[in-house]
Amino acid sequence: MDLSAVDLSPVPEDGTATDAYRNTVEAARQAEELGFERFWVAEHHGMGSRLAGVSPEVLLGHLAAETDSIRLGSGAVLLNHYSPLKVAEQFGVLDGLAPGRVDAGLGRANGSPAVDRALGTNRRKRNPDEDHRKKITAVVNHLYDDFPDAHEYADIEVPSSDGDQPVPWVLGSSASSAKIAGQLGLRFCFAAFIRPDFAVPAFEAYRETFEPSSLPGGIDEPQGMVALNAVAAETDEEAARLRAVAEASFKRMQRGEVGSTPSVEEAIDELGGVPEPTPATLDEDEWPRAISGSPETIAGLFEQLADRVGVEEMMIQHVVPEQEAALRSHELIAEGVNGG
Repeated sequence: MDLSAVDLSPVPEDGTATDAYRNTVEAARQAEELGFERFWVAEHHGMGSRLAGVSPEVLLGHLAAETDSIRLGSGAVLLNHYSPLKVAEQFGVLDGLAPGRVDAGLGRANGSPAVDRALGTNRRKRNPDEDHRKKITAVVNHLYDDFPDAHEYADIEVPSSDGDQPVPWVLGSSASSAKIAGQLGLRFCFAAFIRPDFAVPAFEAYRETFEPSSLPGGIDEPQGMVALNAVAAETDEEAARLRAVAEASFKRMQRGEVGSTPSVEEAIDELGGVPEPTPATLDEDEWPRAISGSPETIAGLFEQLADRVGVEEMMIQHVVPEQEAALRSHELIAEGVNGG
């Protein structure tokens, strides 16, 4: 099984965005050393004091200079806010900086009404799925210079390297995004840390609608990946302590405190105790929002969840405020999955 990671660049307690980006660089370097397939960075707006990951295309340019071989990508660029040409140009620049190792992760999400107004985003599109499909197609056509000769954009050039072009991925947490990925014949990554209950039906929709791609950078057979919230420690019990942060953060989000991350001790206090360890064997219809465990337990859980949706790559997202514990978690997950 391949492993990857997505990083949100959380701002440490009493820290700044500079500290957050330094931690992201450290995590990317470690992921490369551990043999991870790819390292993606996220896009969240309006929470800069808590999440510094607002501009993946800028941060990826820096990561390109700080790494050598790992694939780098966006998890995701929120395409509903931007022009497809501008997004394609940004990935063209990244391709020039890191030839042959860039993933163009394309997604969509609305922020708060104020954030969307500030971004100039229309929240009320008549057919949002069709708009998203057209924008994804346009990004790919710009990146690969694949507009028909008679098209009004045919003469627009995007910078590129002499290596492989950025690889397009469709990201989402619903069957709607999965269907778009299937219809376009593109790779699909499902965000199980957002809506875990939709993972299985989303991949069913992806495979049911899949057609070999007519787009450059597309694929002939379905290829997917799951991003899930996972944390490891030496024992199941210690890992459950760390998972308390994810559990408490979700409860805060339900109360409207988006992006707020407690410490481990604060999380345990808010939950009224340490969560029970994630069971080594999940029920057939059970897909927790966050999982935890020792290396052996995590490896088994990854296999169970990957088998359910038929993927061979898992992307780790975590909510661990302490950098040392976060890096150790990635190390232990790699140890468990890779058997050593």
